[in-house]
Amino acid sequence: MSRSSLSGLGTPQAELAAAPERLTLGQIFTTFLIIGATSVGGGLVAYLRRGLVAKRGWLDDPTFVQMLSISEALPGLNGTNIAILAGDRLRGARGAIAAILGICLPGAIIMFAVALAYQAHGDRPVVAAMLATIAAAAVGLTFSVTVQLGQSLLKRTSDFIFVLLTVLLVHWLHASVLLVLLGVGAVAVWWYRPRRNSKEAVRP
Repeated sequence: MSRSSLSGLGTPQAELAAAPERLTLGQIFTTFLIIGATSVGGGLVAYLRRGLVAKRGWLDDPTFVQMLSISEALPGLNGTNIAILAGDRLRGARGAIAAILGICLPGAIIMFAVALAYQAHGDRPVVAAMLATIAAAAVGLTFSVTVQLGQSLLKRTSDFIFVLLTVLLVHWLHASVLLVLLGVGAVAVWWYRPRRNSKEAVRP
């Protein structure tokens, strides 16, 4: 899929054309800096969707899901991969650099301070309780964004079949995620392929 087709989903063409000029590198950096500084645990994807789709409208749900799908299939963290893709879409290579710096800088600084504190106080029961709470919050955030995306994108019975098939293969049968993505993805591409209208098929 080309970059132009990825950026043209669900947003008026005039707005898409103006987005790279309207958004400055400073705006992109600041936005991802805030997301990186306020996200909790493993719920970064949920914060990215809220900040980029729901709050600012820089992306729409279909585009965000495509970026998430690409990020799932590539090495690295989903959140940072999405930041690079989103920054590149908004302002090209410089936007991608601004996005990745913004989203990683708070975590790097905070984790350095947390590592020093954990080394000194990590064995205390209250610290263990706090970490368990954060883990629960991260799971809840991830589930929340899954439900939100599902409500807007899963419309047909076949959509749910592919989701259940993926969960069955990965969770219960412990199949390789990469092989499942390739296999189920190939079947889904074939299933959703463009089909000629039946009337056009009988037309001489």
